[in-house]
Amino acid sequence: MLDIVRLRILAAVAAHGSVTKAAKHLKYSQPAVSHHLARLEAETGARLVQRIGRGIRLTPEGEHLARRAAEIVGRVDTAAAELSAMVGLRTGRVRVAGFQSALAALVPHAAATLRRDHPGIELHLADAHPQVALNLLRDGQVDAAIIFRYDDTTPDDIRATHLFDDPMHLLSLQPGQTLRDHRDSAWIAGCENCRREFVDACERAGFTPHIVYTSDDVIVEQALVAAGMGVTTMPGLALRTHRAPGIEATPLPDFRRRVYLATYGDPPDPPATTAFVTALHQAVQQTRPGEPTPPDQPSNRRSPKKNRRSTESAN
Repeated sequence: MLDIVRLRILAAVAAHGSVTKAAKHLKYSQPAVSHHLARLEAETGARLVQRIGRGIRLTPEGEHLARRAAEIVGRVDTAAAELSAMVGLRTGRVRVAGFQSALAALVPHAAATLRRDHPGIELHLADAHPQVALNLLRDGQVDAAIIFRYDDTTPDDIRATHLFDDPMHLLSLQPGQTLRDHRDSAWIAGCENCRREFVDACERAGFTPHIVYTSDDVIVEQALVAAGMGVTTMPGLALRTHRAPGIEATPLPDFRRRVYLATYGDPPDPPATTAFVTALHQAVQQTRPGEPTPPDQPSNRRSPKKNRRSTESAN
């Protein structure tokens, strides 16, 4: 029988990359962590760690067991939270992963509602790309994930609730422009993994964008637009987190992403998770994030001029 404490320690070493950092995270002494790793090797009969200089690294066997340990620990923690929740929502915990603009613009409203209605529930948040968030959900490391997709499909193994459609906007110094107005411009796009839908939208508009710069940072992209260096496409939710003075946001027809709340396993969800889900739906109703044009912020408008460079964001 494998010891859950030692599995938790192995998972922490894998996650943090060293015994020292794992010990600090778990609030153990470094010798205690090393002792538990040695005992785990004795229990399994496998060499799990290998010394490299002053540090260690996991062997292939150690990496395999660490992945399973993370799943097991996540499930045990979830079971403990569920059991605690069964006696009421006086205490409990809900772990949520989500993409950056959702955590910045939407989740704080849900957190305030949760704290007001259920002050004993601890809310843990992780900033994660949708695919990473789904992996955390499947591994039992989070209880819910806020994700987005550009099509109408969701993975078959999760339960996904559609929250709202998040319209994409063209940011420029002039109102009312279209993607095709910038068919000859240079573009700044997101990373290779984030730009596919943007490129597809440009191709539907009849051109292939000439991508010159790469950035996934909302502030950087908007600063470039405000300086007259280009234009960018950006989701409305991201615009709610930051709006640089001097830029115009024009909604783009037929270009949007769909935002979902994902949970895993058979219903019903644990009470603490259900309480967060309820609070999140209330936050959506209060903030109306699917509105076609984000609220304006005071700005110093520039004199109109044509942009020759463009940008795209995937936040």
